[in-house]
Amino acid sequence: MENVNDYVIPAARLGDAAIIRELIEQGADVNVRNELGHTPLIIACYHGHYEIARLLLATGSDVNASDNGGNTALMGVSFKGYADLTELLIHHGADLNAQHGNGGSALMFAVMFGRNAVAKLLLENGADHTLRDIRGLTAADHANQQGNVEAERLIHAFSIQPEHKDVY
Repeated sequence: MENVNDYVIPAARLGDAAIIRELIEQGADVNVRNELGHTPLIIACYHGHYEIARLLLATGSDVNASDNGGNTALMGVSFKGYADLTELLIHHGADLNAQHGNGGSALMFAVMFGRNAVAKLLLENGADHTLRDIRGLTAADHANQQGNVEAERLIHAFSIQPEHKDVY
């Protein structure tokens, strides 16, 4: 008999909720990992599958699991710019200040790739804009390097009025 866990990550990649539900009913591990350390949640989020992510979180998926490089689901959605998934992960307790192997954070990914709506969500929910990566760079430094003036302004607004949610 084949192992149901072998199918969870491919189903998460495809975004097939019916298959995911069936696999969970058959006892699949929602925190199973592939050779790169990816979990079904990391894969579903990276591919923008909101319903799959919601289902996985509702059935015990670890919101803060990281792959072999230290990347989390929140980092993936920040890189891709999925605001709805960002909100979902935050609601489920995602660590806004987790840093991967090179010290990058979700906020750094968001500003580097121009995902300013996601950056704003992260800042509004308490992401630390003063974190530094292994090169000593902050999110504002990354925004500056990418010419992301909007993100620079956003970070500046939160740095002078961090308690104010409507600064931008």
